[in-house]
Amino acid sequence: MEGRAAALGAGTVLNALATGTGAAFGIDVETRATVELDPAAERVEGAIAEDADADTDLIERCVALATERWGDGEGGTVRTDSDVPLAAGLKSSSAAANATVLATCDALGLAVGDDPDDPAVDVTRLEGCRLGVRAAREAGVTVTGAFDDATASMLGGVTVTDNDADELRVREPVDWDALVWTPPERAYSADADVARCEAVAPMADLVADLALDGRYGEAMTVNGLAFSAALGFDADPAVEAMPHATAVSLSGTGPSVVAVADPDDPDTDLDAVADAWRNRPGTLRRTTTRNDGAAVE
Repeated sequence: MEGRAAALGAGTVLNALATGTGAAFGIDVETRATVELDPAAERVEGAIAEDADADTDLIERCVALATERWGDGEGGTVRTDSDVPLAAGLKSSSAAANATVLATCDALGLAVGDDPDDPAVDVTRLEGCRLGVRAAREAGVTVTGAFDDATASMLGGVTVTDNDADELRVREPVDWDALVWTPPERAYSADADVARCEAVAPMADLVADLALDGRYGEAMTVNGLAFSAALGFDADPAVEAMPHATAVSLSGTGPSVVAVADPDDPDTDLDAVADAWRNRPGTLRRTTTRNDGAAVE
């Protein structure tokens, strides 16, 4: 009983730590999961290809919850490998959870789709997403549950969510080119200073209004300035990008910064942003948004 699936990384439009409302968008970096189920196994053993010492509680919990809900409590193994750097603000945990849940469904022989009324669909991607969020909460890797990050990773496009209720408010396709700068340091979402984030709640409410009005670029840039200040990150990379990008923001709780550009806008130039960021320590990645989301392989 083997299954495989892949899910997207994502960038941030609105950090949900301040108010519980969040927004994110899927990008073309992936985490892949392989799940092998064994009805005789009593537990789940996990491994992360990029780091043999990494905590595997999240992916093990995803398999356990999925087999409890849709199977017969099978144990087995789960292994992930990823293009999404760990603890970099690019939703590595959400991508790992989504890929693992869908791979478990695949191993169980379940058909995954989006229409809950389609008799051919056994599990919807949104159901799988909510189960992954539950696993993330139980594993302690998230403060809010990160339903915004999880839906962007699972469904693609831009999503706006109520993370307190795990409610999807908006999902809309978006077509941007993207440039990601990831510094060498790492920042774990569970360690974020929630009180500092809550202090910028009035700005987060403004960002939510912009996002719900479809003004994602403006929302993203305001979010980046507010949460860079709240979380103690330098806003200079964002300022350097602003003249050349549609939007730029600190992603998640950092440390990555993501600049996006509308490919049809001649006033945007991510090459100029790359020139401004190139001398900073860390890595640069060129990518695009994606609207298809996670899938069984």
